[in-house]
Amino acid sequence: MDKNEQENFRDSIATINEEGKRNFIHPKKPKGRYTSYRTYVSWFLLAILFASPFIKINGNQFLLFNIIDRKFNIFGQPFWPQDFYLLVLSLLVSVVFIILFTVIFGRIFCGWMCPQTIFMEMVFRKIEYWIEGDRNKQIKLSKQPWNAEKISKKSIKWFLFAVVSFMIANAFLAYFIGGDVLIQHVKDGPFEHVDTFLKLLVFTAVFYFVFAWFREQVCIIACPYGRLQGVLLDNKSIVVAYDHKRGENRQKLRKKENREEKSYGDCIDCKQCVLVCPTGIDIRNGTQLECVNCTACIDACDTIMDTVGFERGLIRYASENNIEKGEKFSYNARIKSYIVVLTLLLTFLVTLLFLRNDVQANFLHLPGQLYSTEGETISNVYTFKLINKTNNPFEGIDIRLMSHEGKIEVVGGQINIPKGGLFEGTLFVKIDKSELSSSKEKIELGIYADGELIEESHTNFSSPLQVK
Repeated sequence: MDKNEQENFRDSIATINEEGKRNFIHPKKPKGRYTSYRTYVSWFLLAILFASPFIKINGNQFLLFNIIDRKFNIFGQPFWPQDFYLLVLSLLVSVVFIILFTVIFGRIFCGWMCPQTIFMEMVFRKIEYWIEGDRNKQIKLSKQPWNAEKISKKSIKWFLFAVVSFMIANAFLAYFIGGDVLIQHVKDGPFEHVDTFLKLLVFTAVFYFVFAWFREQVCIIACPYGRLQGVLLDNKSIVVAYDHKRGENRQKLRKKENREEKSYGDCIDCKQCVLVCPTGIDIRNGTQLECVNCTACIDACDTIMDTVGFERGLIRYASENNIEKGEKFSYNARIKSYIVVLTLLLTFLVTLLFLRNDVQANFLHLPGQLYSTEGETISNVYTFKLINKTNNPFEGIDIRLMSHEGKIEVVGGQINIPKGGLFEGTLFVKIDKSELSSSKEKIELGIYADGELIEESHTNFSSPLQVK
């Protein structure tokens, strides 16, 4: 085959035909050990996805990302906007981990853990197989005119797609408004909560569009992760790979033919690896942007190898060096450097989590008020916020002046902070002139619960300019 013909696959993508129109891919239903493993992993991840908004730990939702009300729960622990630095650090850790994971294992995340792949291949595609049949039947149905059979099958499929999209939309919305809130809104009915119902419809429409029409193009066109492979993968990265040294020269299998004598490879050019690919590529062309490492081609090839009596592993998880030179995986300098960076970031994040205070306090001067005098006593008025970052309520909070001799008067009396809650109030700080040395004195306030210091905060205390 001419070299230019071999490289033609790089000039186009499988989802677009020669006329520039959409080419819908109908992959053959995969079967095999990896497909079974992926199915179990998908069930587990789907269970987590749908259950997490409704699992409670100490009364807190397991995962909550309520951006509007600024309420966040991660693994049952409440976080506030003031903890944003922890989120940034967590994202950095995730990015470094993904880079490290990709450098070692390629795009395996896409095939095994990505929600897009899991929903597409393990939910929507299975509905399609159930209603329309396998690849050949789907192609035949698509080509036939709109008769009763086609209308009924397509209508049932699209209806089920809409129902599943609506269920996914409910689950995703629960992450943002809270599981309990969503359940209550469902009980009250759509007319009582029109805004929630409209959000559900928008989410449903997006999911329906993605899984009913856009489908694998999310991985090929929209997702930036595939393009990152070009700079992240190297010769030692383990990917789904075709052993071209063993497979070439590929030829059809003929009875009583001595393939070894004719220098034929183990690939019998059955194209089963192409037919099962959900993105429509030929893995025999090498690592490609469109490959999501779903292992469907491995299962298909292993099945054929078993049938013809050849050794499995013509398509397998392997690195380029493993295929070319027979080298086993080893940690190079780049991988080691990523591991060091990831370890340092994780250590820093864990340290900050352990040092995170149970209560965060903010004290601000009341707008428009500087100070007032009562004889030899200077008084400043502050508004304050106390944020409880724990799952336990704090009752009878006491605020004390730690840096100076003085007095604190809280407007309204006792301070109680519910678990994961916020308390806002006003207080007066009164200090004798003799205790002050400048017109803007730094003072330290202590927040006590049951006589135990749980937080310290600093603020400025204003006084007359003549105070020395």
